[in-house]
Amino acid sequence: MPPDKARSTSSKVPSRALGIDVGGSGVKAAPVQLKRGVLQARRKRLATPKPATPKAVAGVIEELVAAFRWTGAVGCTVPARVRDGVVETAANIASQWIGTDAGAMLSERLGRPVAVLNDADAAGLAEVRFGAGRSHKGVCLVLTFGTGIGSALFAQGRLVPNTELGHLHLEGRIAEHVAADSARTRDGLKWSDWATNRVQPYLSRLEFLLAPDLIIIGGGVSRGDRWAEFGHLLKTHAELVPAQLGNEAGIVGAALAAQALATARGPRK
Repeated sequence: MPPDKARSTSSKVPSRALGIDVGGSGVKAAPVQLKRGVLQARRKRLATPKPATPKAVAGVIEELVAAFRWTGAVGCTVPARVRDGVVETAANIASQWIGTDAGAMLSERLGRPVAVLNDADAAGLAEVRFGAGRSHKGVCLVLTFGTGIGSALFAQGRLVPNTELGHLHLEGRIAEHVAADSARTRDGLKWSDWATNRVQPYLSRLEFLLAPDLIIIGGGVSRGDRWAEFGHLLKTHAELVPAQLGNEAGIVGAALAAQALATARGPRK
């Protein structure tokens, strides 16, 4: 159940959860204090196995849970569309994930319920709850620029799950192949050229389609020194701001999903 749809069935709502963020190059984890959305310990990172099969990644996740000696709620992101715990796509992870009930697999592996959700949705949930989108009531679009482009769309604070707006076509090409931060690096572009010629047309396309009130730019490009290089060059009708939680957003969002799952299930018998 998505965190924004959870309904309490017990007064015992977890105040902490372990958030795990699976990426193409690394798997990051940390315990999260859920009242304020802050990490309670320094995050740990292990390399994503190659190939990143479900079994191999589950082993890394189990290692991280053990490293924190964690016995409570667990949430996990994957770079894929996820519906009711089942993975439907695979980006930067092995194709064997497609059709895998990741929620059931990880729950069995760890011996407890595990909430699984899309990585960009998790980052968006964290930003809307604790970051740049906090208390915003209109249409909010969170975009993460990295290896690809992740997206999370909110209406009146409620998540529209599993949007894949990085896969829109832009001038005959897939948008993230043109406008992701990896494309900037690959093509040797200056920040200004990337912003003006790649990101701006992409944002204009999204504004035409969705008319958001707020756009939050996340991923590594939202870091202060990087944002200063290009943020002022982007022109949108919507308010445009950098994300506030940085690389912790996925972990925090995963922990929120774990809290929602535990709350929906009620106390253990």
